[in-house]
Amino acid sequence: MQEFRRALPGLGVVVVGVAIAFAVTAVVDVSTLVVGVVLGAIAANAGVLRPTFDAGITFASKRLLRAGIVLLGLRLSMDEVRALGIEGAVAVVIVVLATFFGVQALARAMGVSQPLGLLLATGYSICGASAVAAMEPLTDADEEETAYAIGLVTLCGTMSIFVFPLVGRALGMSDELFGTWVGAGVHDVGQVTATASAFGATALATATLVKLTRVVLLAPMVFGVGYARRRRLAGTSADDPAVDGANDAAPNVPLVPLFVVLFLGAIALRATGWLSDDALGAAKDLEEILLTAGMFGLGAGVRFARLRRLGGRPLVLGVVSWVLVSGAAMIAAYVVA
Repeated sequence: MQEFRRALPGLGVVVVGVAIAFAVTAVVDVSTLVVGVVLGAIAANAGVLRPTFDAGITFASKRLLRAGIVLLGLRLSMDEVRALGIEGAVAVVIVVLATFFGVQALARAMGVSQPLGLLLATGYSICGASAVAAMEPLTDADEEETAYAIGLVTLCGTMSIFVFPLVGRALGMSDELFGTWVGAGVHDVGQVTATASAFGATALATATLVKLTRVVLLAPMVFGVGYARRRRLAGTSADDPAVDGANDAAPNVPLVPLFVVLFLGAIALRATGWLSDDALGAAKDLEEILLTAGMFGLGAGVRFARLRRLGGRPLVLGVVSWVLVSGAAMIAAYVVA
């Protein structure tokens, strides 16, 4: 309770930021998550955030954000995923794996840090900012790297809204083919919706189905990274017992963070059919509020002066990775079609 009281001043600022974000999106067609990150960064660098706000802002960037990711699981209908078919599901898995490992290989080749490369790989391959936030606890990324990753997947996903329809029309894609490409190649759920809507209802339905199938892969991906990290730390401990703290590090690395377990529980709850459409709609609204609050908190951790030290390589990596996932998704879309 004392911790919550300390967080109240900062949470008040977060509430104001979320309200402004929703007001902006009522006028401009942009995701509240994007606006939340931008507002947090502006507030932090304009010097309006006092130290007394730190506890509440941290609460938002950690706990509220993860609660929003849990609710994201309620969007996933297993009946819809099964409707994709074996070929479609296999194509989605191949695109996700190719992007996940391909982006990390590019990061190593370009000299980008391993934590930032992992966050970018997760964001591009699964579901943008939400996936970055889900993977962050299993990395050693600092606030600037996390914010940079979110910024890059947001930037490239926004570019997709304009570029994908132009390419789709130039290639004469059918609505279903375009929807498959968008669902497999665009990062954030909101960006998928905006991009696919340019081709109509059929493209939107197909894109949403493929996209949510990608989101299902978030949990096994986080599990795999957690397992690999635990084994790596255990190996370090065995090879060099003198390393300070190494003997205790491996057991403390979670295979899957608790909120990802709850994310899977939310998927299972949706599969029971117990929740009404009204309840699912309310959960979706609450999910957007919590994720926006979390993104404001993440944005508030960004200091532009420190961000510049990352240099231009991550930006180049982000653009090249966007081309990679877009190309892999297009190939998969034509194969499935």
